[in-house]
Amino acid sequence: MSAETARQRFEKEVGTISSTEIAGLEQSLIDDGLSPDEIKKFCNVHALIFQSALDKIGSQETSPSHPIYLFKLENREIDKLTARLKDSANESSAGALESSKNRLHGLLQQLKGIETHYERKEQLLFPFLERQGFMGPSKVMWGKDNEIRDMLKAAHDALASVKTKEDMTRFLEANLNPLVTEVEGMVFKEESILFPASLEKLSGADWVEILKESDDIGYVFIEKPRETQQMVRELRSAVMEEPVLRDGSLSFPTGALGSIELMAMLNTLPVDITFVDKDDKVRYFSDGKDRIFRRTKAIIGRTVQNCHPPQSIDVVNKILASFKEGKKDFYEFWITLQGRFVHIRYFAVRDATGAYLGTMEVTQDVTGIRKLEGQKRLLDERG
Repeated sequence: MSAETARQRFEKEVGTISSTEIAGLEQSLIDDGLSPDEIKKFCNVHALIFQSALDKIGSQETSPSHPIYLFKLENREIDKLTARLKDSANESSAGALESSKNRLHGLLQQLKGIETHYERKEQLLFPFLERQGFMGPSKVMWGKDNEIRDMLKAAHDALASVKTKEDMTRFLEANLNPLVTEVEGMVFKEESILFPASLEKLSGADWVEILKESDDIGYVFIEKPRETQQMVRELRSAVMEEPVLRDGSLSFPTGALGSIELMAMLNTLPVDITFVDKDDKVRYFSDGKDRIFRRTKAIIGRTVQNCHPPQSIDVVNKILASFKEGKKDFYEFWITLQGRFVHIRYFAVRDATGAYLGTMEVTQDVTGIRKLEGQKRLLDERG
């Protein structure tokens, strides 16, 4: 059965369906054990089948400071880019080859900005939906996003190899046109399925968190409305998030860890860490199995100046003074020690207001890192 035949049968037998019900269907398939990769293969077919029903629902208006409103603003710019790509594709058939290549190259470079749009969706919308037990988007739509990323990279590479008019024709048919179709299809899926489902499932508090964290990823193709910038500033100033000890776990703004987990993590890091408080007292050091500089528990509470030989005290004091005065936030040194290349860094540790809390020393054996070349993208059991 063709997709068009399936659409007509669906309209006759089912009629209208909400975006949440469509997303729920995918979720049910996942719950029943169907692989997300299999669902992903039919994602475009699903959208076609449900399109007329979705069109009847209409768009949901949101505030200019709402994350969904900003996603849609970006989509309007994506629509403009795909339209220009299609126009350029038509012009490329008749225009000069080099000018056509340059025009298409510039537009594809601009389209790479969708990475930011997709990342904000994947890193913010998907996790909040998962908390509601809604796993479909992160398992299916993320896969489609990655396909578009791969197609965009392939289009860049293929365009660089275009040398003749015949090459350009093949490029348009094999690379550009399918890419534009998928990008436009993703805009439809977001606005007809993902965004309405998100508006229905997520709370006001969820949207506040998404808005606050969106700045960390950024926006593309648009400028944030000033209203949104002001809202984020007010939210951040009103909510000074601090760690809280609760039920044996230390809760941070970005998650929670038990004390044993935290200690194990710090000791597992491939660096030596020492922390000196604002009064120059040694408060902590990590205890990894391969420490570069030996530490004993006797130094805890000791003034850091007393932990260094006399000839080093001036340097130590200069570092601490510059940190306390706010003149510097970082120093680094490197030495050769027993055949190892050792990188030593000092960081000023400050609270959210910038007040000095202390100094962290991080020491790392980077001998092996300095020898790395090329790329390693796959798991190699040998090392």
